[in-house]
Amino acid sequence: MSTPVIAIFDIGKTNKKVFLFDEDYKIRFEKSIQLTEIKDEDGFPCEDIDALIKWVKDSFNKLSSLPEYEIKAINVSAHGASFVHLDEKGNPVAPLYNYLKPYPEDLKKTFYDIYGGENDFSRITASPVLGHLNSGMQLYWLKHKRPEIFKQIKYSLHLPEYISYLVTGKPVSGITSIGCHTNLWDFTNNNYHRWVQNENIIEKLAPIISSTEVTTINLRQNEIKAGIGLHDSSAALIPYLSCFSEPFILLSTGTWCISLNPFNHTPLTDDELKKDCLCYLTFEGNPVKASRLFAGHDHELETRHIAKHFHVSEEFYKGVSYLPELVRKLSASEYKANNLSLYSSSDEAYTHFMMRLVKQQVTSTQLVLKNTNVTRIFVDGGFSNNPIFMNLLSLAFPSIEVYAASVAQASATGAAMAIHKHWNKHPHKADMIDLKFFSSKENTIS
Repeated sequence: MSTPVIAIFDIGKTNKKVFLFDEDYKIRFEKSIQLTEIKDEDGFPCEDIDALIKWVKDSFNKLSSLPEYEIKAINVSAHGASFVHLDEKGNPVAPLYNYLKPYPEDLKKTFYDIYGGENDFSRITASPVLGHLNSGMQLYWLKHKRPEIFKQIKYSLHLPEYISYLVTGKPVSGITSIGCHTNLWDFTNNNYHRWVQNENIIEKLAPIISSTEVTTINLRQNEIKAGIGLHDSSAALIPYLSCFSEPFILLSTGTWCISLNPFNHTPLTDDELKKDCLCYLTFEGNPVKASRLFAGHDHELETRHIAKHFHVSEEFYKGVSYLPELVRKLSASEYKANNLSLYSSSDEAYTHFMMRLVKQQVTSTQLVLKNTNVTRIFVDGGFSNNPIFMNLLSLAFPSIEVYAASVAQASATGAAMAIHKHWNKHPHKADMIDLKFFSSKENTIS
């Protein structure tokens, strides 16, 4: 007898994954791939949309042919700030532009001058000024700098909804993508900002559908339910909101380390926006105050730098232990990235680097922590397995319980949970999150 499962595509900036979860949210199948980047028309690196499409379609075909599983549903979690622009026939008409692509300063100035200035506009849309990382600005850029492409666009779909579209053929917009520092959403009126209408951008956006809705599709003579896709940060929050009611912060770590506080309802200030705070929207449409740090990216670059200097494997850091006496020794000085010869070993250099990185992380997290009664910080993702990161974080927050939280692929699990009622007869499990407590008293460096 085949096992009922849900298929989840989890599309990260670096790793593309596909999973099968059973009704107890246990992973029954997992496969991951990294796709080689290509370059857009300006020579800037971007994802290979054709390779991504092929991988998604091939993977789904293979999964659906596995006799031991019965796919009941499918959904998507994917990184935000990325649009796929489609013509009348549903074919991409532009590259999958990189959100790190430089934004023309003249165009940015024109936009904010017209629409109320950076401070007021950013506060209304809960979006720091981030150029292409404000995905709505990509549409503004295409209209004014690439009009020949803009004219071809029937729909611009954020990446999560586009991956779903590859399965359903139904173009939709989802609130978790729209509400993610896009410059598109007016948080004061709970609707698109007026510029979207004024610039005729609204015509390129598919209808907004609830993240809990599904489309029924036929798969090998079976009907399955397809979700619309979710922004990965919003998806990763779903298991925690399901399991915990007391106020907490979820520190979701990866390329970006994002501190999400669903219990902070204070309006964003100009100072917070300048320090890279923003608001996300949950799959139910509720605002979540968040702060971001490019810590995973910085970690990747610096570990390579250290590894090269000390002639060790780039994976060396996975074997570095947390040593309170070493932290104590290094605490009186600043990390010297440009003078690694000061360090006796890669372990010492790495420990000092992590002290700097955690200090930056603490500053970022405190932006959304203040004025709330948060009692726990859950660290999810790559850094939750890093003993130096976790111990230093617990030292920095002695009055808050700090946990390494392990959900089997939180964003993918969240995407499955968002449409739970459409495919799963069982209730949500209360113990799906494994917690490891890090005590500030046990790892003190005083």
